[in-house]
Amino acid sequence: MKKIYAFVILTSVLISCGEEKKNTIEDIVSSGTLKELTAKKKEITTNLEAVNKDLAAINRAISKKDTLQKLPLVTTITAKAEVFKHYIELQGSVKTKQNILVYPEMPGILKSIAVKEGQKVSKGQLLAMINDGGLSNQVAQLAATTQLAKTMFERQKRLWDQKIGSEMQFLQTKTNYKAQKNSLEQLKKQQSKAAIRAPFSGVIDDIFKEEGTVIAPGIGAEVFRIINLDKMYIEAEVPESYITSVKKNKEVTVNFPVLDKTLNSKITQVGSFINPNNRSFKIEIPVINKDGNVKPNLTAKLQINDYTDKKAVLIPQSLISENANGAQFVYIIKDKKANKEAITERIIIVTGKTQGDLIEVLENLPIGTEIIEEGARSVNNGQAVKVINK
Repeated sequence: MKKIYAFVILTSVLISCGEEKKNTIEDIVSSGTLKELTAKKKEITTNLEAVNKDLAAINRAISKKDTLQKLPLVTTITAKAEVFKHYIELQGSVKTKQNILVYPEMPGILKSIAVKEGQKVSKGQLLAMINDGGLSNQVAQLAATTQLAKTMFERQKRLWDQKIGSEMQFLQTKTNYKAQKNSLEQLKKQQSKAAIRAPFSGVIDDIFKEEGTVIAPGIGAEVFRIINLDKMYIEAEVPESYITSVKKNKEVTVNFPVLDKTLNSKITQVGSFINPNNRSFKIEIPVINKDGNVKPNLTAKLQINDYTDKKAVLIPQSLISENANGAQFVYIIKDKKANKEAITERIIIVTGKTQGDLIEVLENLPIGTEIIEEGARSVNNGQAVKVINK
């Protein structure tokens, strides 16, 4: 019925304008002066505005009296204060500060290997022995002569304390004993290098040489790789734009896609150097590795909490549209009646950070405002709708 009334009025206006065009428009357009054309334009514009005003009044009257009209159905959500944590996503690599190659300290033949790959070892534990090339015999001989020098010095000292003998004899035996003792200590240190020992507690990850191999200190002579999997950490590079928000003790969610494992940690170290090649700085995040599944160089995905708002207004991004000027807006409802009929209103909003499907609204959306959710794309500003929230 509403459409019929509107059609009748619009037809009358068009007929009236058409008749006027036959009588006057063609003449004015073809031979009228600028003043006459301007006056006619003003007259038509005034008539059109009056018709539109009357049409709107009739539509409102029809809406009140037509009990069979069907209003667009919408659902709404209510703006409320929530805790909003924003995370930046990065990729890091697992490392350990105790992951080293063990080299021999002296040349010789690898006499024996006392451990196996995958074996746990303690700091100082014997890993392998190198043939010392007769150093043990030299140590034994020098130990004997040193013991003799000690005995002669002690006897000479007792005589000298009794004022027997010459001072020169006493000093000679003392000097000889000290020289022999120092030589023995140096030779023992040299001999101790034949034993390869664990520099820290960890796991034998790899054995590179076999028994009987001739080895010597230097590059390419590594015998073992030892790793401590208890003290692991993740190293990641953070863009310099986050230098003010990524700080020590910031919360981090760590995910290992290969292991399907997620854990929570905190940043323990933030680098002080900006890499000029990629404009980033390094951070370290410790990893608890109770089951030993986390290995060096394993890829980790990081979510770092760089921003928190305890009273943020969050809405789904799908509810936001943009006008021709690029301004973002949503539709809300106002003048809601007891029968849940209401009027839509388009409001411009200012947004902040996003997290997943949600976006933070910074301005123009007070707490308690009802925002149109379902039906937001099909309504217009000032339109009558009916809210059907469950």
